[in-house]
Amino acid sequence: MKLTVFNGSPRGKKSNTAILLEHFLKGFMETEGNSYELEYIVNNKDVGKLIEMFKDANNVILAFPLYTGCMPGIVKSFVESLKPLCGKHGNPSVGFMVQGGFPEAYQSRFVERYLGKLAKRLNCQYLGCIVKGGIEGTRMMPQFMTKKIFNYFYELGKNCGKSGKFDEELLKRLAKPEHLPAWRRLFYKFSRLTGMANIYWDRQLKENNAFEKRFDRPYGD
Repeated sequence: MKLTVFNGSPRGKKSNTAILLEHFLKGFMETEGNSYELEYIVNNKDVGKLIEMFKDANNVILAFPLYTGCMPGIVKSFVESLKPLCGKHGNPSVGFMVQGGFPEAYQSRFVERYLGKLAKRLNCQYLGCIVKGGIEGTRMMPQFMTKKIFNYFYELGKNCGKSGKFDEELLKRLAKPEHLPAWRRLFYKFSRLTGMANIYWDRQLKENNAFEKRFDRPYGD
């Protein structure tokens, strides 16, 4: 099976998306004869090349992080550039991977529905959509905290390499929790009140020299 993979994360090779794809592709390559080509959208300014890669592919996976309920701008531009291929015969099979910081899979279900429609508009066979929340910070976590998640992605890739599609049962198990249980919602409220919920994001703001601007409203009155 030949696979063309597009990583749509603005963080490129340093992204959580890249880490998840690494484990997925490791499983995918377990099947003899499989091969893949990996392209980072953020580093590629040649839109024509991306369109050709998509058009010439047998099977495509487009992976990206959930941004404000949908997708990063670079992914949106890439998707829009595929408009000339809509409805044409010979387009590749296509699957998607959406990961996000929200722990609930429900947060990604709306963009998942859109991606299913996108595959139909492009006249592509739809391989499905991998959804996983709670991923922000994964690249900094110790191995014992990420082992289970990485194993799921490895197994998904291995199964895809053998069957040419995503395993529905694995998708359901990986996506959990669909909604946060009551006790976790209460814990989150407590974290917000005590400031614990802001520790990670405050550190990110400071590292990017934006901490003093965190309450700015550039589009406000």
